[in-house]
Amino acid sequence: MFRAYSQRPNTVRCRRFRAALQGCIPFVASLLLSGCGVPQMLLGSNSSAASLGEPAVHRAAFGYAVAPVPEAATAAKKILNEGGNAVDAATAAGFALAVTLPSRAGLGGGGACLIDLPKNDGGTGSPLSIMFMPQAGSGSGARPAAVPMLARGLIAMQARYGRLSLAQDLAPAEVMAAAGVPVSRQLADDLDTVGNAFLEDPDARGSFASRGGQVLRVGEPLIQPDLATVLSRLQTNGLLGFYQGRLARHIVEATDQAGGGLTLADLKKAKAAYMQPVTIRELGYDLAFLPPPAAGGVGAAAAIETLAHDPRRAMVAANRALAVALAARDGEEPAELLAKRIAAVSSAPPMPASASFAVLDGKGGAVGCVTTMDNLFGTGRIARGTGIVLAASPARIKPPLLTAGLATRKGKFRAIAVGSGQGGAPFAVGDALFHTIQSPRPMTASRALSGQADVIACSGLMPGRPGSCGAVADPKGFGVAVGGN
Repeated sequence: MFRAYSQRPNTVRCRRFRAALQGCIPFVASLLLSGCGVPQMLLGSNSSAASLGEPAVHRAAFGYAVAPVPEAATAAKKILNEGGNAVDAATAAGFALAVTLPSRAGLGGGGACLIDLPKNDGGTGSPLSIMFMPQAGSGSGARPAAVPMLARGLIAMQARYGRLSLAQDLAPAEVMAAAGVPVSRQLADDLDTVGNAFLEDPDARGSFASRGGQVLRVGEPLIQPDLATVLSRLQTNGLLGFYQGRLARHIVEATDQAGGGLTLADLKKAKAAYMQPVTIRELGYDLAFLPPPAAGGVGAAAAIETLAHDPRRAMVAANRALAVALAARDGEEPAELLAKRIAAVSSAPPMPASASFAVLDGKGGAVGCVTTMDNLFGTGRIARGTGIVLAASPARIKPPLLTAGLATRKGKFRAIAVGSGQGGAPFAVGDALFHTIQSPRPMTASRALSGQADVIACSGLMPGRPGSCGAVADPKGFGVAVGGN
């Protein structure tokens, strides 16, 4: 039964591999091995499509994308060039990360997105969030797995707000999985962290080990044919097959064999939920943040409120951001006990790893997403024959502080910031957003000790002033920002 889902026609696989050899792998590998960031004008020409091994037939469109690996950012910009909006581009970036950074953004995990689309592009004209956090399963196993939620959330968002077809938005990720991509610096760093323990799983060894039996290094090819098959089925059948059809039964059986303990009922009942963001008004802007259970958003709001009162109180803002976020996540601590929580921050346990990305389109539509596996590489096991790295159940590991924030004025886009980096993410996003909306250029949270923030900003507001826009990835991480005209 497993083999039926892991085999693809050799002609298809070879054709895509040849295409990638002609375009994708040398292009991205050269960026990674150079040790340099990607210039913002890199995808401002028709070369963006060719970078994914396809003919350059689309005129470059305005837009920016920032992501932790180059392939996710280029996939987002490619979709913008093909006429997609910010939701289409974010969908492409999210699935690209499932291929290129499964340590933090695999199909077995989940996350949350902050969405702001104008009314003339199918949006509401005000921010909205969609939550698809990893959920605990009802079964039992030696390595309890989370219910896979990434596809549920991204496809729900795309179906409601995207301009393009799902197949078009998923195409870059499917090609990357089938043809292979060079290992990024972020993935190589994560592989080094877990070491050969991850390779104890035979399916992990098949994709993530070198010929010498060690974890893959920067620039080495990562090829995942089983994952490509799953992405192909998602392109054809959408969510129904993944969560209720034959593929769903296969995922459940393979997860059970890996000790994950999921059931078909777990997949069927798993739903993404739209929620209103946490909102405040500071410095003349309307600010919106991811709400709990993505609890980092309330922490970022608390950081901005503290900094607005006194910009010099960075340490106080950082402590308050983490304290408020932890309290919101754990559902405890009334306001009068906040000081006690702040005093305990230094002894707080490390937070699970996460990844974040953001997109801006030419109409001023913006999307910022944060993903997690609730642990680096989740359970450390792959559902056999699917290529899906299984996320860790939140029943065993508390969820991370997913953080994203958005600034608008009278419905026009000013800035979006997304964060990662353990417990420092709430302050990183709050500090970055606070300084960005007071500056003519996007700024990162250089004062955050452990967190990272990536920013897209337009000092002249969007739509209307595309020349005032820019994007930047936090220099403490491995991310890249691309975009322009």
